[in-house]
Amino acid sequence: MIDQKLLEILVCPKTRSSLIQQGDELISKKGKLAYPIRDGIPIMLINEARKLSEEELEKL
Repeated sequence: MIDQKLLEILVCPKTRSSLIQQGDELISKKGKLAYPIRDGIPIMLINEARKLSEEELEKL
């Protein structure tokens, strides 16, 4: 789990929008990307992010 204060200052590097944590990923709804969290460290690289499907976005 990412510390709430850290989550408040992290933004999507592609869109500069806020993120929400879902399991071991940080989700950018606007960017339609899921950034992985590995060993408690968010990997905020666009090329490491997973693209989200419309179905996944609707569930958020």
